[in-house]
Amino acid sequence: VTLSNGKTVTLHQVTNNVYGNPRYVIHFLDVADTYEEALKLSRKIGGKKYTAKWFGGGIVFSSYTLEPTLEKLLTHAGKL
Repeated sequence: VTLSNGKTVTLHQVTNNVYGNPRYVIHFLDVADTYEEALKLSRKIGGKKYTAKWFGGGIVFSSYTLEPTLEKLLTHAGKL
């Protein structure tokens, strides 16, 4: 996904949640320098730890509007 400032963030779409809402995983290094800090920041927008073994260090969130959600997350993290 390319954000309004031109920064590109890689997301992986995973299975929908039990209510049918789309879910996406982002790597913690795109958010913060440590996993704990990335989780803390992502929880402010509803992000959670992603525990699938195929994707180490992931944060999962549910969103229909990717760009505004990512911009909000990265603004909190100071990466935008």
